[in-house]
Amino acid sequence: MHIDFYYVALTTITLASIYGLLALGISIIWSSLGMINMAQGFTFAVSGYGAWMVAQYLSPNGFAVLAGGVLTGMLSGALIGALAFVPLYDKPNFPLRSLIATLAISLMGAQCLLWVFGPRVKALPKIFGYGSFHIGPAVASHEKVGSVVASVVLLLAVLVWMKRSRRGLEIRAMMQNPEGAALVGVGLRSTALAVMMVTGGLAGLASVLLSQNYFVNPYSGTTPLVKGMVVALAGGLGSISGAFIAALLIGLVEALTALELGGQYVLITQFLFIIAVLLVRPRGIAGMIAHSRE
Repeated sequence: MHIDFYYVALTTITLASIYGLLALGISIIWSSLGMINMAQGFTFAVSGYGAWMVAQYLSPNGFAVLAGGVLTGMLSGALIGALAFVPLYDKPNFPLRSLIATLAISLMGAQCLLWVFGPRVKALPKIFGYGSFHIGPAVASHEKVGSVVASVVLLLAVLVWMKRSRRGLEIRAMMQNPEGAALVGVGLRSTALAVMMVTGGLAGLASVLLSQNYFVNPYSGTTPLVKGMVVALAGGLGSISGAFIAALLIGLVEALTALELGGQYVLITQFLFIIAVLLVRPRGIAGMIAHSRE
């Protein structure tokens, strides 16, 4: 049995860069707000439509399409935060209430997209072109290289912003100790909206990048949501480093499965992988799940 290691490596890195965007958003929201955002799939789908509208009515330029997807994701994140966090965060059983609220937003949002845009799928332009690069003996398409570069640039920008800016420091404080952050004057509502906008932007970029291979439709966020959750759980909810490690491992599992068994077995092997990880490390690869978040 011959395995093309260069193909597997390139595919793994490409998938990891995209899944890492989704998993990082889920982990940041959980660790800072104590909320599982089930509406991340809706953000993914609506961002795809935002990018499509930019390409159709403004410009098919790659930067414009990427910006359209990211900005739509940020607006969607702010809306979800305003509906699911601000009214509920000081109520009893907030994690469960917010889980139900974001799930409801996701279901209603998908129906709204279906009503507005119809059931026909939309295709985004090839924002990175159709050429390819030769990296040693391997051939990498512009699409794969562009996806990795765009993901890395935005991730680094977010990490630098979280490390250097005042708002970023407030988010990091909430990730480490939400109660302590509130006691020293960190505004929960404004910081939560900032968290939701940043993570929405990450989902928006992931949407545009994955839509280079898949069509945009009202339910296009369902599978990415599942995979983002798989990566976040395997890495450990709340752990940024764990999300990156898990994204690489999940990307490797998907690349090997698709190459050797076929794409129809990808979700099966990914769930078997996460079950194995959680049996060995119940909190994930580098989990920081608190014993309680009352």
